[in-house]
Parts: sequence; structure tokens; C-alpha cells
Amino acid sequence: MRTPYDTWFGPDAFDATYGYDLDALLAAGAPDEPDGFAEFWTALYARALAVDPEPVVRPVPGRPGWHDAEFTSLDGVRLGGWLWLPPDGVVSRAVVVGHGYGGRDEPDEDLALPGAAVLFAASRGLPSRGLVPGIPAVGAEHVLHGIGSRDTYVHGGSVADVWCAASALLTLVPSLSRVGHAGASFGGGIGALALPWDDRFDRGALTVPSFGNHDLRLTMPCTGSGEAVRQHVARHPEAREVLRFFDAATAARRLRIPMLVAPALWDPAVPPPGQFAVHNAIPGPKQLVVLGAGHTEYPDQAADDERLRAALRTFLLA
Repeated sequence: MRTPYDTWFGPDAFDATYGYDLDALLAAGAPDEPDGFAEFWTALYARALAVDPEPVVRPVPGRPGWHDAEFTSLDGVRLGGWLWLPPDGVVSRAVVVGHGYGGRDEPDEDLALPGAAVLFAASRGLPSRGLVPGIPAVGAEHVLHGIGSRDTYVHGGSVADVWCAASALLTLVPSLSRVGHAGASFGGGIGALALPWDDRFDRGALTVPSFGNHDLRLTMPCTGSGEAVRQHVARHPEAREVLRFFDAATAARRLRIPMLVAPALWDPAVPPPGQFAVHNAIPGPKQLVVLGAGHTEYPDQAADDERLRAALRTFLLA
């Protein structure tokens, strides 16, 4: 029995629960760290922290509080986005907001938080504010870019983009020294990989996070970027060793800051067991917001969206 999903999506719909109920999802585990995991990430973080982000912001005409933004990330990559600064000038929090594989064309105005400076930052290679020559802009191609080596895999650069976005934001608001993070889907998985190594982050929110427990994900056909990875690994099994360094659930084992995770029970793009694996692996303080479905429209979506918005705003401003 798959109710309410039979009713929502029809009895012949792809079972995007993957046979997991909530109890099974809450038992989904995380892979152990590969040898050299911490050394790899701390070295990459040191390189990113040495980057001068050189942020430039310009007010957006007719939109009080909003600014067009640009900053420099690792390897000289110049990225764009939007900066929200409260029009009353009162800023007591800083937040970096990531995005999904659809890219960053606009900021999420629901996260224009009172009293917070919020940088909606693009990730390298993705439309439209993160386009970079040589990096594919399509999710199914981006997710495989450089996968032949942990040192060239694009997700390492994507994580560095989060760290450099934090550097840019703290340069723009020098009165602050700590920053929060929020990311969904691609941005949630990248956030889980980024946050354990950067002590400037004091809290993080991950919505339907991707890249959790690749061992599980590789057994689960899906409609998202994970399908390209699954098919690639079937042809090139050696890529598993690279993916072990980019597993969001493995990285989540190291999270000690307060975290909010919002995984979905049904999701054809990012299999729910991987999402819950990220949540389950977090040993520190955490808040769970369970969504009915992800990456699709569904009857309870408006209520879930409102519940998540309220939780995010309270959590990020704490």
C-alpha cells in the first residue's frame, strides 16, 4: 500500500519511496570515510580560504535591499548572485544560500530574512550566474565533470564556491564573523560536504539533500543527476573510489553545529534513503522536517512549503 502516493500520482506511478517507509528511512546509514578523507578536504579548504573573494555589489534599481553580486572563487572562477541587505541597515546575521541543479537565475525572496545579510550565490558551471567555459551547464553532464579524479571532480570546486561565498559575505559585512548556510537538492548535498571543515559556519539547513550514501544511490534508478552517475559507474566502476570522497552522508558524520534537514518521503529525482542518510549521520544537534514529496508538485505541497519556510526562517535567525 503506497497511500497517499497512489492517490497523488496514480497507481501506476514510479514508486519513488523505493520501498522505504519512515522507520526504514530513519535507519538509513552512511558509508565510512575513505583513507585521506579529512586530509583531502582540509587541504582544499586551506586553498579556498586563501582566495581574495573581491566582492562587488550593485543595487538593483527599484528593489530596495537587493543587490547584484559577484565574487571570486577557487582557481580564479568569477561567480554571480544576489545580496540581500535589510533596507533599515540592521544586520546581525549572515547567511549563504545555495541552489539546485537548475542553477541560480533569481534569489529566493522567502529567504530575504529580516536582520540578515543573505548572499544567494551561484555555483560554478550552472546557469545562469555561475556559467564557466569548459564546465557543462546541464545537471546530468555537470555531475560527471572531472569525475576521473578526486582532485578534478567538479564537486570539489562547488564546495569551494560555498567557502568563497562565505568569504565574500563576511568581507561585505565585516562586523560579523559567523555565517549560516541553506541549500536544497544539489545545494543541500554540497552544503553537507562544505560545512564540517569551515568553522565560520555556525548552522546549516539542508533541504532534500543530494549525494547522500552513494552506495545506496547507485542501486536506485532516478530521474535526477544521480542517474547519470549510476550509469557512468556501471561503465567505469573505478569512479566509486572518487565518489567516496564526495558523499554527503559521510561528511555529515563530522557535523557538530546545529542543523536542520528537510528530506522527502517520495522523490523520483533524489532517492529518499540518500536524503535521510544525510540527516541520520549528523551526530550534533539537529532538527528534522519531513516533507511529503520532493522535486514534484503534490496536493500537500503548499502546507509543506509553508511549514518548511517557517522552520527555516526561525532556524537561520536563531
